[in-house]
Amino acid sequence: MALSSNSSAATSSRFATGRSRDIVCLGRLAVDLYAQQVGSRLEDVSSFAKYLGGSSANIAFGCTRLGLAAAMLARVGNDHMGRFLAETLTREGCDVSHVRIDHERLTALVVLGLKDRDTFPLIFYRENCADMAVDEADFDEAFIASSKALLITGTHFSTEQVNRTSRRALDYARRNDVRTVLDIDYRPVLWGLTGKADGETRFIANESVTAHLQRILPLFDLVIGTEEEFCIAGGKTDLREALAMVRAVTPATLVVKRGPLGCQIVDGAVPASLDSVPVHGGVEVEVLNVLGAGDAFASGFLSGWLRDQPLDACARAANASGALVVSRHGCAPAMPTPAELDYFLREAQADPQRMRRPDRDATLARLHRVTPPRTPRDEVLGFAFDHRNQFFDLAQQTGADESRIAQLKGLFVEAVAQTETALGLQGRIAVLIDDRYGQDALNAATGRGWWIGRPVELPGSVPLVFDHGRSVGTTLASWPREHIVKCLVQFHPDEPIEQRLEQEAQLRALYDAVQASGHELLLEVIPPKHFPQAPDTVYRALKRLYNIGIYPEWWKLEPVDATQWQAIDALLAERDPYCRGVVLLGLSAAVEQLSEGFRAAAGSATCRGFTVGRTIFHEPSHAWLAGQIGDDELIARVRQTFETLIAAWRDTRSASATQPAQSRNVHQEQAA
Repeated sequence: MALSSNSSAATSSRFATGRSRDIVCLGRLAVDLYAQQVGSRLEDVSSFAKYLGGSSANIAFGCTRLGLAAAMLARVGNDHMGRFLAETLTREGCDVSHVRIDHERLTALVVLGLKDRDTFPLIFYRENCADMAVDEADFDEAFIASSKALLITGTHFSTEQVNRTSRRALDYARRNDVRTVLDIDYRPVLWGLTGKADGETRFIANESVTAHLQRILPLFDLVIGTEEEFCIAGGKTDLREALAMVRAVTPATLVVKRGPLGCQIVDGAVPASLDSVPVHGGVEVEVLNVLGAGDAFASGFLSGWLRDQPLDACARAANASGALVVSRHGCAPAMPTPAELDYFLREAQADPQRMRRPDRDATLARLHRVTPPRTPRDEVLGFAFDHRNQFFDLAQQTGADESRIAQLKGLFVEAVAQTETALGLQGRIAVLIDDRYGQDALNAATGRGWWIGRPVELPGSVPLVFDHGRSVGTTLASWPREHIVKCLVQFHPDEPIEQRLEQEAQLRALYDAVQASGHELLLEVIPPKHFPQAPDTVYRALKRLYNIGIYPEWWKLEPVDATQWQAIDALLAERDPYCRGVVLLGLSAAVEQLSEGFRAAAGSATCRGFTVGRTIFHEPSHAWLAGQIGDDELIARVRQTFETLIAAWRDTRSASATQPAQSRNVHQEQAA
């Protein structure tokens, strides 16, 4: 069934109505290990980055990122890598209800190197792997019928098992008016045509593979492939002749990927010369890594196609998606969001030369960092015990051995865990923990879904110095990605110019490091009290840091009055609408004083909560280190103060939410 290139949502749709899913993707779901040393032989690579991989999975991921309701149909092993893949898709918003767990096989694995622009050594570890065991029993007709389209990649016709399963899915699709898409995805090694370690070879002519593909081509409405892939599908080395052979067995729309040239779309008869087929040009960019570019292309194309957009618009999104991915490391995590695509296309049209290096565009990098889905953090209820000097002083005062501090911080984690359970605060709990005395506590807190901040500053340093040396990026390399990099800086917008420039240089180095590492950044800004203090000092400090191009995900600030909260809200809305928010610090204030700060912040749109330390831990820690109380009493006292603060925070927020808007404005004016 041929699809019209003139279809649009305003006229007739390509798709059946009333479907809960846009697309189901059937095929490879694996872990990609990408070499981090660009230019090295695979033999010489010393470290790898772990990403979601597999052509179908990449497409499902990319479609989801571009706003489609995508579902993955595959298997993973009952192993850590399988859970990683399922969790990665879930975080992105992809439906994994039909990603089955195979208890007999391991999750597939791929190892990839980036030698140069043309050399990408690649090894598939797919002997009897989970995704090649996907079975007809893993899904039913209703699941396929719930979607507008079904995508299958060529690999999933390469063995008897996956061929049978894929054909059953196609049967269900054809019976239920589900559009069918083939990404040819020809990998000779997966058809047994090369040595097992030769995953890099992309084309070997083979009559058996051609015959097999030609038997399934009539079952598809849309076929996507490179020039070489259409040559294997058509059984000819000349592209036009190959397309003619493909057309002889299928009326599908044919989308030919032409690399940096863009793509061509054949939606009817194959002409005598391909020169008469328009080339939908893309944006030329410097190539880092072509692996995964085709999956990004397919995701971009489908994001328009499934919305009934004209084929030229589909091609524009496809080319731009592919261009962005070839400029980045990895595939799935390199996929663009709609905000990135819009910005990239707009800027490339205005200045094509500048966008030849999209990886160097700061705005694009920022959009790529902040516009994909992130773990929701609408409320942050935090206990901060990342202090180092204060705990050393407590040990000295009580005569306790310094080694007991680590045990103490482990008990704090237990106290927080009990509070989380008792109050039902899953997804809202926060902690700040250091790695000098709190490494064991950090390990215990990690993996619970908590908001975890971890300091990098040398305590009390002015100008700012990092705790583990100037190479802060090296420090972050060993941190779990879920840890938030917290940096306290005693920063005043009117401090001496030499000191301010030194501090700003350090903050810039830290900001660049977290951009590379992927960690979120929390900046705790406390203006030193020996400089003049004005109501807008904190506001001006934040504005200065935005002016020099520093955009932390989080700010940690001392309490200010309601008028200043309005100013801070407006600043964040203007300068960084993607900022995750502000949390309040405590500075050892009494609970009653902190509650006053909570009330002043109650009307703020950006203040998400608090991370308070000494108010909670000082008194019980002193008693515990002195041997006056035991573990249970310590936990009980910590919980009591922490939970009192949580109640105070929530009470002020609840009161603010129920207060009429006009009354809140009057209250704020009075507070000012």
